[in-house]
Amino acid sequence: MNDNDTSRLSRLTSILIKLQTKRLITAKTLAEAFQVTPRTIYRDIKALEQAGVPILTKEGKGYTLMEGYNIPPIMFTESEANALVTAEQLILRNKDTSFVKEYTLAINKIKSVLKFGTKDKTNLLADRIAFRYNIGNEQTSSYLSTLQLALTNFNLAAIKYYAPETQQTTTRTIEPFALYSTQENWLLVAFCRLRKDFRSFRLDRIQHLNVLDDTFEPHQMSLQEYFEICNAKYFSQP
Repeated sequence: MNDNDTSRLSRLTSILIKLQTKRLITAKTLAEAFQVTPRTIYRDIKALEQAGVPILTKEGKGYTLMEGYNIPPIMFTESEANALVTAEQLILRNKDTSFVKEYTLAINKIKSVLKFGTKDKTNLLADRIAFRYNIGNEQTSSYLSTLQLALTNFNLAAIKYYAPETQQTTTRTIEPFALYSTQENWLLVAFCRLRKDFRSFRLDRIQHLNVLDDTFEPHQMSLQEYFEICNAKYFSQP
């Protein structure tokens, strides 16, 4: 299968998802969403129909799935599952209990269709995510998804990290352990092989990130235990 076939298969799957979530959708809307021509969408719809998907065409209005047709469970990638778990941790802290209840029911249904290996990794990630208050509401980088995968697959990472207090950039090899957020600002907890200890790294200060093929032995400590150790160190200082 070449790249064009893979791209089309991905688009056909995405079109099915959109048809499932929208009562009615036009070829123009689909073409804009996937950055292709309406003619390409016409061919995609025909391919889906030939594959047995009951798509109804409403002249001048768009496409819809025949009522009662159910698409088989969707297979999530690990990154997509991680995004859902991250959102879950945020929503569990919402003040509206009804919203939390309904989201929890929904996310449990989604988790039920995950592959066993992905379930184990998302459960690990859920145990290694925390949120704290960020007074400055500072923004972070675009490394979160990549670091989530490194964390759950126990991959070493090489980073170039800028420390404003010393105005120096250092190159470090780290063992990703946990992620926590002060609202919109993400931080990574990792064992730093340069400092030979655990350190917190702000994602927006990571100037370069490279996830390595090499792996490390998982740390048996929980995130809560890590916070307790940090608190003990902080309060023991004069």
